[in-house]
Amino acid sequence: MSKLLEEILSNDNMNTAYKRVCANKGAGGVDGVTVEELFGYIKKNWDGIKEQIRHRQYKPQPVRRVEIPKPNGDKRKLGIPTVMDRVIQQGIVQVISPMCEPLFSEWSYGFRPNRSCEMAIRQLLVYLNEGYDEWIVDIDLEKFFDNVPQDRLMSLVHNIINDGDTESLIRKYLKAGVMTPQGYEETKLGTPQGGNLSPLLSNIMLNELDKELEARGLRFTRYADDCVIAVRSEASAKRVMRTVTDWIQRKLGLRVNMTKTQITRPMKLKYLGFGFYKDSKAKEWKCKPHQESVKKFKDKLKELTCRKMPRTVTGKIAKINQVTRGWINYYALGSMKTAMAKIDTHLRTRLRVIIWKQWKVPSKRQWGLQKLGIGKDLARVTAYCGDRYYWVTTKTCVVRAISKEVLAKAGLVSCFDYYNERHALKLC
Repeated sequence: MSKLLEEILSNDNMNTAYKRVCANKGAGGVDGVTVEELFGYIKKNWDGIKEQIRHRQYKPQPVRRVEIPKPNGDKRKLGIPTVMDRVIQQGIVQVISPMCEPLFSEWSYGFRPNRSCEMAIRQLLVYLNEGYDEWIVDIDLEKFFDNVPQDRLMSLVHNIINDGDTESLIRKYLKAGVMTPQGYEETKLGTPQGGNLSPLLSNIMLNELDKELEARGLRFTRYADDCVIAVRSEASAKRVMRTVTDWIQRKLGLRVNMTKTQITRPMKLKYLGFGFYKDSKAKEWKCKPHQESVKKFKDKLKELTCRKMPRTVTGKIAKINQVTRGWINYYALGSMKTAMAKIDTHLRTRLRVIIWKQWKVPSKRQWGLQKLGIGKDLARVTAYCGDRYYWVTTKTCVVRAISKEVLAKAGLVSCFDYYNERHALKLC
């Protein structure tokens, strides 16, 4: 057996892989084994599985197909491997990734150690502020993870690792197939999106594109299969789009979605959820959450503050905080003070409506208002205003009673305050 495969199967490496899979949690695969049951499964079966891998006899189980709806109506196909296969794939990634990293482009930011979406956005801003701000070539690869030519991919893997045993195991994962509600399907193309190996394999494939763009001296950033190129003229943009898309299809065997691949102005670009604008005062390009991203955030908060949901106010606030922190942490680099202030105000109004509704009857409403410091007479008048929820919670003493400070004591994180805190850190 090769040294590389022995390193992958070593106790230290597989223990680390096991811990990472458990930390990521996630659903079980086709065998029904859950993350919680994984330790017992490994204890019982690992010695046999390891020997099978050593003798090239191990057969990964098919991935479980899950379809996630996309905003445009399409569905993203995910393949969920069994938890045991996720551990093995993670073990492969941990050993091979350090071999690949020195070969990868400086301008590639997806699925790599110590790299992030934010770094890709920052780099694009550098290009725009260097004067490459006339046109953007936005390349869209059609269902990339479903259409990767496996032979071409394995040839690139061989060039890096040159190890037959490990290559055989990786190819088996590519060929494992998928279980759908209609039954088993072969996977002759692609690398299932959802497996631990897929991100690394996608970077190995698209590193060829990075090298080509670097050789042409182009200013680009790539995050996974999202690639944008900044150029100074429309003529350059048209030439780059034509020649690069042709190269991708001819040399990599990948499909370019010509309906989504476009030449656009920076102000009309949506990249990794961000939009871009030129600050007239500072005379520099900056980023902000794209209007579609803001709308999704608002829609999610609206869903979480639906009056018909049975969850308690405390429970709703906990879930709102989770969503708020996650969204703002991602977009904190962007400028969005005005948007956060408006969302904050609207969110507090919706929570007041929930509380007002839960108090139900005038006597309970009067009691609640008095408890929050409103005088008896005013509390009584307000309590008998009826169920005109929006009017009561925006035009009466309810605003003063259930104030920002009161909601903060109940645990609500202010979007505006949290954004200011996180944004300041990003600018340091």
